[in-house]
Amino acid sequence: MITHRSYAVEPWSVRETELSLDVLAQSESVFALSNGHVGWRGNLDEGEPHGLPGSYLNGVYEVHPLPYAEAGYGYPESGQTVINVTNGKVLRLLVDDEPFDLRYGRLLSHERVLDLRRGVMERVCEWVSPAGTKVRVRATRMISLTQRSIGAIAYEVEPVDCQARVVIQSELVANEQLPQADGDPRAAMALQAPLEPEEDFASGHRLRLVHRTRRSGLRVAVAADHVVSGPERTSTSSESHPDLARLTVAAVLEAGQTLRVEKLVAHGWSGTRSLPAMSDQVDAALAAAAHGGWSGLVAEQCAYLDDFWARADVEVDGDEEIQQAVRFALFHVLQAGARAEERAIPAKGLTGSGYDGHAFWDTEMFVLPLLTYTSPDAVAEALRWRHSTLPAARERAAQLGLGGAAFPWRTIEGQEGSAYWPAGTAAFHVNADIAHAVVRYVAGTGDEDFERDTGLELLVETARLWRSLGHHDHRGTFHIDGVTGPDEYSAVADDNTYTNLMARANLLAAADAVERHPKEAELLGADDEESAAWRDAAEAMNIPYNAELRVHEQSAGFTRYQRWDFAGTRADQYPLMLHFPYFDLYRKQVVKQADLVLAMYTCGAEFDDEHIARNFAYYEPLTVRDSSLSACVQAVIAAQAGHLRLAYDYAAEAALMDLADLEHNTRDGLHIASLAGTWMALVTGFGGTRRKGETLQFSPRLPEKFSRLAFTLQFRGSLLRVEITQQNATYTLLSGPALTVCHHGEDVPLRPDAPAVRAVPPPRHLPAPEQPPHRSPGAH
Repeated sequence: MITHRSYAVEPWSVRETELSLDVLAQSESVFALSNGHVGWRGNLDEGEPHGLPGSYLNGVYEVHPLPYAEAGYGYPESGQTVINVTNGKVLRLLVDDEPFDLRYGRLLSHERVLDLRRGVMERVCEWVSPAGTKVRVRATRMISLTQRSIGAIAYEVEPVDCQARVVIQSELVANEQLPQADGDPRAAMALQAPLEPEEDFASGHRLRLVHRTRRSGLRVAVAADHVVSGPERTSTSSESHPDLARLTVAAVLEAGQTLRVEKLVAHGWSGTRSLPAMSDQVDAALAAAAHGGWSGLVAEQCAYLDDFWARADVEVDGDEEIQQAVRFALFHVLQAGARAEERAIPAKGLTGSGYDGHAFWDTEMFVLPLLTYTSPDAVAEALRWRHSTLPAARERAAQLGLGGAAFPWRTIEGQEGSAYWPAGTAAFHVNADIAHAVVRYVAGTGDEDFERDTGLELLVETARLWRSLGHHDHRGTFHIDGVTGPDEYSAVADDNTYTNLMARANLLAAADAVERHPKEAELLGADDEESAAWRDAAEAMNIPYNAELRVHEQSAGFTRYQRWDFAGTRADQYPLMLHFPYFDLYRKQVVKQADLVLAMYTCGAEFDDEHIARNFAYYEPLTVRDSSLSACVQAVIAAQAGHLRLAYDYAAEAALMDLADLEHNTRDGLHIASLAGTWMALVTGFGGTRRKGETLQFSPRLPEKFSRLAFTLQFRGSLLRVEITQQNATYTLLSGPALTVCHHGEDVPLRPDAPAVRAVPPPRHLPAPEQPPHRSPGAH
């Protein structure tokens, strides 16, 4: 695994026992707190030092021009980037007039703990000021999962061995200075001072700032209220300025005495509401939070997470690192989507500004599968956001001369934000990914109202795009040419197998939905004739296959390309996109991330066991995993093909992507899809979980390192627990109606309180395929 651990390995927490300023930005991402609406990076309470300041509101962005060396029709004119909104988590500390700054004086101890059970981040440190005064600081921070707009901090200061004059400055700070971007295209565009002040207020213990973004015209309001506990003669005063509101708390503390500030912070934004309305909104949110106070918020958070872990926990015996990592992953994926409520789930969640805060296809294909079986309400909200962007997607399709809707490759608000069309506009598979998520959600929940009111229109408009994008040749075969699949090193290809298979499923799902909801379909203009055209295209879909090699081609002609010179590529030249021109990558057999291999997971019924084994063996030596989305998919198919040790190595890479900073860019935010992929690798890889229609199928097999794997799934109103050992699998229906599952091809009827035990057959033993030099799991 990892030889040097940044964090202690514990089953229910992530603990940092020393502060390293060299990796401060990475730890800020790891210790980030969010609820899908509000996000706070794990910056130190005192504001400085910091790696990347970060306070985010989902959907708040600024517009910037997209420059082109040469203009072209259909190029997006402007981009969107997430902005750092007003920071409400700052609590500056002065001890005998010395700023509490960990770069000065002596730091005796510093510990931070992300408590995954309670949903709080706790910090304890001891520091000796340059003047020799020793103090102990304790802080607990949370973003409420029950009160959507609220973040809160409890901050305590205690002199250890002598009297000290202590001042705490609790602040709201707007337009913080950000570090310059480093040129990595995955990082964010740094926009300086994007917020224009509209209102500043300070009275008593209450603070408020209201700003408006300069170009996108979004109004942002942040307010704070405080409860102060200290010795007699503790004093407070408040002040406000356009970009700063401050409450100052001063006290003289004897050794052992404590000054405590409880800070509640409310956030709100709108593109339409007035300034007075936004001020009233955050003030009301503060009043609601103050009703139960700090202790009430903590109790609500614990109750919320107790319920979540009861229906979502994954237990791993035999590997402490994987156990910690999968709970860390579940916690952060929950944070990314719990209260997003008709907003996007960005690739970094609300943990950093990487990828400019954009949402990609990652959401539908990696994040929503986990949430479908653990927090399905969050899935419905994420898909309703996609539905709300249909007008922009229809407009984009019309601009491209296509029917239906062309959903964007990357976006915040719904407009296409990619300036590089081969890896952006041409990646039409995002449409099928959205349709796949609709079908998965409805099958997993039985939510017919959602299908009728939201899902149907998404299915119809995505199907219309495929019918207009593809064409029948003179033999009647249906082709989709000039598209980019999941592998961004193979752009603008013909008949990408993943795209074609997913489009086929999309077309058939749309036709079926139209039959189920004829009245609603009629309102969308979808009739039997159009449905028949969709079915014709699906049945005639071309799936490229090399009969000589007996493998499926990633796209038409892919297997005849020249292979990349892997032997001549140094370890320090990965990721390839930062060291070689795309022109060269596009002409070679080199795969950035699982593509054909992903198709074998999402469209598994199209491949038999022999083809899965041969395809996997062919594409493994070509796949360099320059994307964090790849390892989890390779883990799943490696497990299915019987390569359990290799599957374990890939699962570990997905699990430790951020805890070990494997891609060296955790500083920009966590890899939410790779975190979700940890669950995927364990539950669908080693658990062998698949859905066929309205039935769950399991083909479990464990790697040698695991002695037990257990997980819980929500499915069609039932709660199912699966427990796997090296010898047996036990299926227990915890609640809900009777359910029949399938175990290695055998139907297993389940009723409450009657566990069913089945033997786990031994895996096939095949020689494990090799990976490109320097790119075996764990090599980087």
